Amino acid sequence: MSGNSNLHDSARNKQDEFYTELSMIEKELKHYKKHFENKVVLCNCDDPYESNFFKYFAMNFNSLKLKKLIVTCYKTSPFANTEISLFDSPEILAKKQEKVKSYKVIISEVKDENGDGRIDLADVEYLLKNKRNVLTKLNNDGDFRSEECIELLKQSDIVVTNPPFSLFREYMAQLIEYKKDFLIIGNLNAVTYKEILPLVMNNKVWIGYNSGHYWFKVPNSYEEKKTDFKIDENGQKWRRMGNICWFTNLDIEKRHENMPLFRNYDPKSYPKYDNYDAIDVAKTADIPCDYFESIGVPITFLTKFNPEQFELLGIDKDFSSDGGRFTLNNGVRGGVQRLYARLVIRRKS
Repeated sequence: MSGNSNLHDSARNKQDEFYTELSMIEKELKHYKKHFENKVVLCNCDDPYESNFFKYFAMNFNSLKLKKLIVTCYKTSPFANTEISLFDSPEILAKKQEKVKSYKVIISEVKDENGDGRIDLADVEYLLKNKRNVLTKLNNDGDFRSEECIELLKQSDIVVTNPPFSLFREYMAQLIEYKKDFLIIGNLNAVTYKEILPLVMNNKVWIGYNSGHYWFKVPNSYEEKKTDFKIDENGQKWRRMGNICWFTNLDIEKRHENMPLFRNYDPKSYPKYDNYDAIDVAKTADIPCDYFESIGVPITFLTKFNPEQFELLGIDKDFSSDGGRFTLNNGVRGGVQRLYARLVIRRKS
């Protein structure tokens, strides 16, 4: 649970400024290159001054064969002028930030602007500084739910970003409402939400390639913590978040790979719940290869879920949805109720 403590703090205190490392973005997005050709990509939770999503797509604009890149942010980033310098002094930039609270960046072309024979961050800096209508003010605060940001959403094909943890339900609902392709960062525990699980069950959302514990850069205003927290040699604060994953509706090879199963079923090793006709499997790797009835598994199962191999029946939580397909309470085994949710699955023959 220590790996999730920062998520709980985020939800309670609306501390949503967790900035994604470029290496994390590169590691995941290398699997999706075919999806981006001639597409309009929207990063609508990303300050152009600091966002590594903006940096990734701007630097790879030509190799991905993008049609257009649109970036918006909710407010001026506390990291402004640390990732991409606009050649202004900190004093001048601070005055600008007092007047301009939100930006949008729209890029339709990235060229070798400085003539050094390559396209790099210097060329992106030149675009932001010198090209009219590349970086402009938003009329409002840049909230992804605002009318002007929704208009930009309508113009996009694929949304890629790290949305606010505390607004994940609303953010996902908007993507589904406007029928957008997406690849976004979230916490795997979100699959237990009554708004999210039906999307997974109906094959509208699934989990990408990478998941686990990741470090995120946070503003200096965030309090220090005893665990999952560090300050680097430059004085930058970092927090580690547990159960982080990528949610997507882009088809990927991983989604069609069968999970290898090695265990054989026997009643002693796989006891049933007291209150539901399903066996309990504590680890995904221990799913028996020769059992075709209901099985309770941890939510981490979804990182390996192939809908051609398994059927997702529901979750053992106390809510009902989708015509009552899942209405269970937490599974009880040996008279003891578990603390963690179990998904209920069944092998397809």
